[in-house]
Amino acid sequence: MEATPLSAFEPGDRSVGRPPLPQGQALELPGRGTTYVHHVAGPTDAPTIILLHGWTVTGALNWFRMFEPLSQRFHIVTLDHRGHGRGIRSPERFRLEDVADDVAALAELLGVDSAIVAGYSMGGTVAQLCARRHPDLVSGLVLSATWSRMPPNRRDTRLLRMAGRAASPTKLLSEQRQLEFIERGYALSSSTPVEERPQWFVDEVAAAHVPSILEAAGEMARFDSRPWLATLDVPTGVLITTRDTMISPDLQHELASHLPHAEIRHVPTNHDGCVTNPDAFVPGFMELVEAVTRSDRA
Repeated sequence: MEATPLSAFEPGDRSVGRPPLPQGQALELPGRGTTYVHHVAGPTDAPTIILLHGWTVTGALNWFRMFEPLSQRFHIVTLDHRGHGRGIRSPERFRLEDVADDVAALAELLGVDSAIVAGYSMGGTVAQLCARRHPDLVSGLVLSATWSRMPPNRRDTRLLRMAGRAASPTKLLSEQRQLEFIERGYALSSSTPVEERPQWFVDEVAAAHVPSILEAAGEMARFDSRPWLATLDVPTGVLITTRDTMISPDLQHELASHLPHAEIRHVPTNHDGCVTNPDAFVPGFMELVEAVTRSDRA
């Protein structure tokens, strides 16, 4: 797999709040569409980790805090999911299963035969589906701030279902109205006031295809891995964000309860802690990745 060496990180841009990032590139997934990928090369013979981002954001925005620490031990791949950022644009309705298959198609294109797959929030549901649908690819899982199901009677679930039903009408809305829909979605997961978000954050979120984002919300509300989660026979870690106001800790603990041999870590952050609270998030995440890697090689 050809990837970006650490020295090839593009410099940040303080004027818009953009951090240093590995160079990104558009890649055509045969028969699926064009997505946007960041590679980081780790040491020779290092294992690969595939990072899957959450709802409304992008691979770079979700994971930029992790690129450098992970690169000391791993080759890193992250992509923008379909409908998000510069990800695949498709006339088909957004389905989480298709996103999982995009990940497998990207791995095949890059020559990645085996990888730890780490998912954050919505990316955690995609990671679970990757392990179910493509077991030969997934050597381990790290699931952060995510869930196995959303109870139908909860307010958050109802809001996500409503967003999913609103997907078609947004195709007729103005660009400004579409941006307002995306802002609402990002606000659900963020503890940072709108006026304090760097312009780079806003631009990354605004690059999305709004109908796909809203369809994704409906998919998130319907997702339920409980019937098959315990059958995933790979080392797994679960990172629980204990101050999460979007995916409550009880839902994250429910996920862990279906994975009786999973490593668990707790970090005192809100749902956007992977970006806003790296001092808490990064060490906990790294501990789980290392634990899953050790178990995979045992």
